[in-house]
Amino acid sequence: MTQSPRTIVCFGDSNTHGYDSSTGGRFPEEVRWPGVLAALLGEGYSVKEEGLSGRTTCFDDPLFEGLNGFSLLYPCLMTHEPVDLLIIMLGTNDTKERFAATPENIAKGLARLVGKAQSSPEAWRTKPRILAIAPPPIQEGYDKSQVGGEMGRGCIEKSKALAGLYQTTAQELDCYFLDAGSIPGVEMYPYDHMHLSPESHRLLAEAIASMVPSLFL
Repeated sequence: MTQSPRTIVCFGDSNTHGYDSSTGGRFPEEVRWPGVLAALLGEGYSVKEEGLSGRTTCFDDPLFEGLNGFSLLYPCLMTHEPVDLLIIMLGTNDTKERFAATPENIAKGLARLVGKAQSSPEAWRTKPRILAIAPPPIQEGYDKSQVGGEMGRGCIEKSKALAGLYQTTAQELDCYFLDAGSIPGVEMYPYDHMHLSPESHRLLAEAIASMVPSLFL
């Protein structure tokens, strides 16, 4: 009997959706990191892209509808069940000034997501496998770009603190971890300093692809 491809759900924000800050549009599928990941992994895997611009870990946005990741994670998993691996890369939008969230608050938002996924056995083919990715930090200059007024103050400092907190959270909750900001060459596009460049999408996908086989051992 032919084995079904392993299902990987990529749950994220605009950097998973593939926002192109040079045009205000969206990178083609073959440029976005989930698409690159699918090409690298090949036929044995089915990569599901679930990125939404503005998505948070668990905060309701008073200005926009449907961006609370915690509220949408379960239906997303059940849409694609049976799931073999869930990849979560969220937290950048949580740094917005209007949420008044500390880095520790944001890490607790990640913990809620991981806990929700782990407590949903009906979504998994065998057992929960979760890869938590700390997004690359926002870079200097964002506040003078088109997103400055949307993001507000203090975003750089918060985003830089997430990797260490996410790593601790992943260890405590027994899930896998990747610090995207530590991947050599990964950087933000200079148009707003908070969205990945095409090259960074590729580098992120390559780093994840190198990890995936070991996650199923």
